Amino acid sequence: MEEVREYRALFAVDIVGSSGRGDVALGQIRQVLSAALHASFTRGGVDWDDCLRHDLGDGMRVVAPAGTPETSLIHPLVHELTARLRAHNLLAGKPTRIRLRMALHAGSVQVGRDGTVSGRPLEVLARLLDAEPVRAALAQDPEATTALLASEHFHETAVCEGRPGIEPAAFRRVDVREKEFAGSAWLHVPAYGGGPQATGPAPDRTSSAPDRTASDVDAPAGNTKVISKASGHGVIYALGNGTMNIGGKQ
Repeated sequence: MEEVREYRALFAVDIVGSSGRGDVALGQIRQVLSAALHASFTRGGVDWDDCLRHDLGDGMRVVAPAGTPETSLIHPLVHELTARLRAHNLLAGKPTRIRLRMALHAGSVQVGRDGTVSGRPLEVLARLLDAEPVRAALAQDPEATTALLASEHFHETAVCEGRPGIEPAAFRRVDVREKEFAGSAWLHVPAYGGGPQATGPAPDRTSSAPDRTASDVDAPAGNTKVISKASGHGVIYALGNGTMNIGGKQ
């Protein structure tokens, strides 16, 4: 089988606490996640249909089309996805609420004619997705919807320049040791207001400040909205009905 080596940006997600929810709830979660990913990639200017997607059971690995800038997988994609999932969680029951670990990497991979992808960068991506720092970030902040771990390489190429919508100060360097992988990575927990947020000890969420809604989540960096109740047009995203295949392309 003919294969070509190409430099690709890589993205992966894993659903937190998916085991024990039952097939019906997990099926609904997978549909919502698939729709949210599709919409978020589209919002970021990345053609979802041209991505090479691999079902991970409790999540998905996405290989972006050749030539896709790494920055496209951060802004506005990450905060768009977070906002959509928070909007879903506002109305969902506990069994179908979604929290995600996310990982970002990029590198030279082998791409087959049938869409299969292989190579060391995929192994690094998998280790980042399962790493303790990103797990701990969500465990320490139960109200956080997503947490992201970017590789050192991805951070250097996509974050350090501080392009609009990407705030380097919102990423914190951490050590990762998972199986055969050992190195540095960069942790980011999207802020509830939709803008960048430096990740450190979990903030106190018990104050008497008004409740935030999904419309707060997608506000541009630097702007703050406070809405006391989610009513009327408070929730800005509606996930449509339909059958969606999380498996996608192979």
